Amino acid sequence: MHKAILALLLLLASALPAHGQTFGSATHTLPGAQASAEFLPVEEAYTLDIAVRDVQPLRLYWQIREGYYLYQHRFSFQLEDAAGEIALDAQLPEGEHKTDEFFGDVVVYYQEAEILLQPARVPTNATLSVTSQGCADAGLCYPPHTQTFALDFASGSVTPLASPARPGDPARSVGDRTPAANDTTSASLLYMLLLAFVGGAILNLMPCVFPILSLKVLSFARSSDRDRHLHSWVYAAGVIVSFVLVAALLIVLQQAGRAIGWGFQLQSPGFVIGLAYLFVAMGLSLSGVIALGGSLMNTGSSMANRSGPTGSFFTGVLAVVVASPCTAPFMGTALGFALGQPAPVALSVFAALGAGMAAPLLLFSYSGAARALMPRPGAWMETLKQFLAFPLYGTAIWLLWVAGRQTGVNTMAAALSGALLLALGLWLWRPGRWRRVAALACVAAALGLGSMRSLDVTDGATALPRGAVAWSEHGVQSLRRDGKPVFVDVTADWCITCKANEAAVLKTDEIGAAFAEHGVVYMVADWTNQDAEIARMLLRFQRSGIPLYLMYPADPVAPPTILPQILTKRIMLDAIIAVSVKNAGFAALIGENNR
Repeated sequence: MHKAILALLLLLASALPAHGQTFGSATHTLPGAQASAEFLPVEEAYTLDIAVRDVQPLRLYWQIREGYYLYQHRFSFQLEDAAGEIALDAQLPEGEHKTDEFFGDVVVYYQEAEILLQPARVPTNATLSVTSQGCADAGLCYPPHTQTFALDFASGSVTPLASPARPGDPARSVGDRTPAANDTTSASLLYMLLLAFVGGAILNLMPCVFPILSLKVLSFARSSDRDRHLHSWVYAAGVIVSFVLVAALLIVLQQAGRAIGWGFQLQSPGFVIGLAYLFVAMGLSLSGVIALGGSLMNTGSSMANRSGPTGSFFTGVLAVVVASPCTAPFMGTALGFALGQPAPVALSVFAALGAGMAAPLLLFSYSGAARALMPRPGAWMETLKQFLAFPLYGTAIWLLWVAGRQTGVNTMAAALSGALLLALGLWLWRPGRWRRVAALACVAAALGLGSMRSLDVTDGATALPRGAVAWSEHGVQSLRRDGKPVFVDVTADWCITCKANEAAVLKTDEIGAAFAEHGVVYMVADWTNQDAEIARMLLRFQRSGIPLYLMYPADPVAPPTILPQILTKRIMLDAIIAVSVKNAGFAALIGENNR
């Protein structure tokens, strides 16, 4: 019987887009697709020299490396001394005209830029803050960069100072595109490994994964210490190896120019339908309709009938496969960090994610106190096993709904018919040539129905929430130039966390009224199907998966605030009020309620 389940997994693999296929138009280039080491740190890309004289304007001279440029309109200067701020008259040189995808028609500087600043009065000592922003032609932009200097007008000395923190600088708020320099210090790496570990542990609570973990824990009730320890470590190996392989695949595809992130496979209707079939088969096994393993209480995978360790390893692999629709809290930050780093760092973060996911089972394996919380073995274990089939059936229904949203109701009906034939084929799989021939015919027909797309007459477009508009980068910038703050919701029908946030917070009457009252435009970036523009936006904000929530103030040059992946009404109301058009001026970042 394990061969039938292997066929389903092969369907999942074949449903993924081919290696050479691109997301979106083939003419798009992927910003940030090159390894981060190919881009210079901002101080090396743009070298600033300042000349100070007591009777002449300040001379600011940038040497700009080949392939990089600075925006003229993104320069800002502030000069202060003990008496207060000193007005400056900036003389900007002519530059090259360029049509920018974010700022429209702009003037930029290549090779060099010389700016003269004439102060309204000449102080003896003062502090100069210089802010600039530039990009690389290869497709990556730096966030606004502020440099601060202590100036002695009498001696002409210039001393660099540590730049003060500004609103928008914290890691929760980033610039217009992907930062070029990633922080790979030991402290930041350890922090990301911790986030990945905690996020992996939380994955076990997701409805797709919890039944599998529960069954493995139940199997410990009648096992020896040696067996528990062996199977838990083999399970952990299956989980970690699977996450590392997923990371390697993502890295290879991204370096090949693919705009993808965590959960990208769920943008393929074939993969979604194959995953639904897998849940149906697992549910039938738990319900006792079919027997996929030699021992019901050592189930959790269809490979359990080969041998104990093999079954435990495959259970770990299966847990990672079924966890793909989920993004737990803390995961998004860690995965976004990982995919912007060199391969060894990225693989270590994914390994930490797998270790976190495997940790609860290891805890039950070694902790007698944890196992003592379980009731004594008995008939209730069989009842619980059968009960755990229903979350799997529910997940299969949800996945088939996602496939319908992606492609149309006809595909969903064909996939449902395929699920029925799959159940019949698994039920028929018993000793006897003709029964097995009939079973294989049913499974083949199920796979054929699951791959049908030609019947669909709709494009599978997702309806927008009431009062929302479809996202586009140009639309965001246009609204902000008109003085309107914007909330961007990056979501997908296959994203469980996204749907929970929408039901509990975003689609409630209270939040809808707050959007209207405070003049905030609600924009939805729907990533249910492949969309290279949305994938590039995620890359700019160093995110690998969704949900992603961005609150843009109306000020076009101010950076957005990144909200938490788990929303509450309080968080949203605070964020809306912070950028409200009713406020006098633009609010700064959200405070403690946003953490």
